[in-house]
Amino acid sequence: MIGIGVIGYGYWGPNLVRNFAELSRAKLVGVSDLDSKRLALVAARFPGVHTTTDYHELLRDPKIDAIIIATPVSTHFPIAMAALKAGKHVWLAKPMTETSMQAAQLVEVAAKRNLVLLVDHTFVYTGSIRKVGEVVRSADMGQLFYYDSIRVNLGLFQRDVNVISDLAAHDFAILDYLLDEKPIAVTAAGSNHFPGSPENLAYVTLFYNSGMIAHANVSWLAPVKVRQILIGGSSKMITYNDLEPSEKVKIYDKGVSFTDDPGQIQEMRVGYRMGDMWAPKLDSKEALSVEGEHFLDCIEKQQKPISDGQSGERVVSLIEAATSSMRGRGETIYIHR
Repeated sequence: MIGIGVIGYGYWGPNLVRNFAELSRAKLVGVSDLDSKRLALVAARFPGVHTTTDYHELLRDPKIDAIIIATPVSTHFPIAMAALKAGKHVWLAKPMTETSMQAAQLVEVAAKRNLVLLVDHTFVYTGSIRKVGEVVRSADMGQLFYYDSIRVNLGLFQRDVNVISDLAAHDFAILDYLLDEKPIAVTAAGSNHFPGSPENLAYVTLFYNSGMIAHANVSWLAPVKVRQILIGGSSKMITYNDLEPSEKVKIYDKGVSFTDDPGQIQEMRVGYRMGDMWAPKLDSKEALSVEGEHFLDCIEKQQKPISDGQSGERVVSLIEAATSSMRGRGETIYIHR
């Protein structure tokens, strides 16, 4: 049994606590939060689990092997660093840290101490995105042309991060999972409509050497919640709607072809292929459960997580670049690897 301690029982923490309490190979040992009223909810639902307002108690507990961190982003780095130095494996909520420099330090310490560092990019553990990954990485898609995402809703307004860090981070993580190549440049435009608060709306574009282009529309100011992605290739196209109760992923055998044949110069040089559409069967298991089991596997078998610290660092780097571009009114920021 792998002993688990959870730090943070606010917005995302209850989901993490429930998930690890239900995993047969894990034992939920303790939960920490600064709010004693929140801890009372833990004690009522999970009798026998130690609760404390001082997270250092969890770091000192020899029964705890891994620390789950779901606190404000500004606290991720010091808590995660303390956990790693205490010899604990670490699961970090997204975004991993405030800066890529902090993320790089956590990656380095985890590697030196041979500890697992997983960043909670939950979408890459969903059956939908895993299926999209299978298709995108297969020869069926042909050359990838674009990734177009709409990720909008009304709220939740964040105090410590902007909308890029909150919502576009999901698309950055998905792209990092789907593609073999990494972006070379980013531009972003956005706005803060309420003085004193972070930007609440942004349009982000990523550029790749292959000609692939990715775009994300993210907002906390939409009247409805939308979670849609379009992916276009030379042979196949994919739609993904996370809010669909079924058939979240649809694959279309549609595309275009061009000809420069002089013999057809009088004819239309663009051909349109209109083939079938199918919705593949998806694994319906809860993503957090899949991710939790994967975390335990990585600890037991000393494996590298799918969403490891390095992928988390790349996402933070993109957040930094996109935010810099947004505040420079769309200035192109080049990514140096």
